[in-house]
Amino acid sequence: MNMLQSFKLALKSIRSNKMRSFLTMLGIIIGVASVIILVSLVNAYMSYMTESFASLGTNQINVNVMNLSSRSVSPEEMYGFYEEQEELFDNMTPVVNVSTVVKHGSDSMSSTGVTGVSEEYLDIKGYDLAQGRNIQYSDIVSRQKVCVAGYYVARELYGSPEKAVDQTVKIGGYAFRIVGVAERQDEDDMDDGGTDDFVWIPYSCAVKMSRNANISNYIFTIRTLDTASEATERIEEFLHEIFKNEDLYRVTAMSEMLDSLNSMIAMVSAGLGGIAGISLLVAGVGVMNIMLVSVTERTREIGIRKALGARKGVILQQFVIEAAVQSAMGGIIGIILGSAATTAVGAAAGLSATPTPSAVIISFSVSVAIGLFFGYAPARRAAGLNPIDALRSE
Repeated sequence: MNMLQSFKLALKSIRSNKMRSFLTMLGIIIGVASVIILVSLVNAYMSYMTESFASLGTNQINVNVMNLSSRSVSPEEMYGFYEEQEELFDNMTPVVNVSTVVKHGSDSMSSTGVTGVSEEYLDIKGYDLAQGRNIQYSDIVSRQKVCVAGYYVARELYGSPEKAVDQTVKIGGYAFRIVGVAERQDEDDMDDGGTDDFVWIPYSCAVKMSRNANISNYIFTIRTLDTASEATERIEEFLHEIFKNEDLYRVTAMSEMLDSLNSMIAMVSAGLGGIAGISLLVAGVGVMNIMLVSVTERTREIGIRKALGARKGVILQQFVIEAAVQSAMGGIIGIILGSAATTAVGAAAGLSATPTPSAVIISFSVSVAIGLFFGYAPARRAAGLNPIDALRSE
């Protein structure tokens, strides 16, 4: 008997015992669907988190210092360090957040983020200008009251970016001239406090407005992600020489945070996949039990076939294939249900979730392997039956 005949006999046996075959496959179906759903949803969440971190700038290193009267670092010192390490860093800017209200005539915007930055901040953010020019180094040195407005600010206060350029806006009671408007960032909708609701001013002006001579926050960008660790260490060494206390500064590389997050999510994904895989193991025990019942029921049939000259290997092959076919069918149904459920659950959770090819392939392969493994013991028992004893069976 060849493989094709064994396959046809397996299908015939499954059709003749539909309910029992379905119950045998049920564990496989649930296990495969669970693995696909859990792994795919975790991967979709990982992609979402990666995109969220990427929008913050994976090439950025954020530096926060606690300046004291006896130990402090000035922007000039930070720029000196930055210029000495130009092989590592691409851009650098002080960051001074100013809590104030933006006004134009009777209109006021209290949720608008006002930030003091350098001329390199535009490149750090990766924004383009819709109108006008960027803040310049000369503006910072001479403390010119100029600013770059976000698209939302320009539209709300002046109607359009074109009309906003060269207009005057009140920031914290000071009159600033809008020299540029950034391109729109949020293509769907713009709200108060959104990505387009901001105003950038020279950090020298922001320091004066905040009445604090010390700047606590800086942003560096690295040339390549491969040098993130080295760049972080260089900054920490430089700050340690000044502050002599690690509690007075914090250096955070966004790429390292993303790597840590991805590692954590990957561990969670593997754990959840393993938990779902337990159901496949339980299903395998069910397959073995049903196949043992099948061998008992078909003992007389096995005896007749052996008496007619069927070899031990042929009997073994038939029952192993029957178990593998049931597991494979259960795996296919599980893939279909798991894929549909993944898409539905992902849409409900607001995630772009699609069945992960690796999860589909692995879960299906495991389901077939389980059929072969757990079907072998019953098949071996069937193949080892004595023909005379089998023929006596009722």
